[in-house]
Amino acid sequence: MIVTVTRSGGFAGLTKHGELDTAGQPDADRLESAARALAAKDLGSGRPQPDRYVYRLEVRDVQDADATQHTVAEQDVDPTTAWLLDRVLDR
Repeated sequence: MIVTVTRSGGFAGLTKHGELDTAGQPDADRLESAARALAAKDLGSGRPQPDRYVYRLEVRDVQDADATQHTVAEQDVDPTTAWLLDRVLDR
């Protein structure tokens, strides 16, 4: 599974991008579970607030060309999604 995250906004308005292939990762099961759970979550309005981040996530299986896309505003991030975002962006 490939997870791509783009973070934009914030005080300085900088953009950060990360991509992670879960294959071979020691926590691959947890990563894939967190990514799959995004579809079932109510991630909020996705509307940005001043000086806060907006995250755009793309999740796709290696064999499948179709990707699932999600947008979540910083104030709507739950602990599992926060862990996933950090894991992808901080590699």
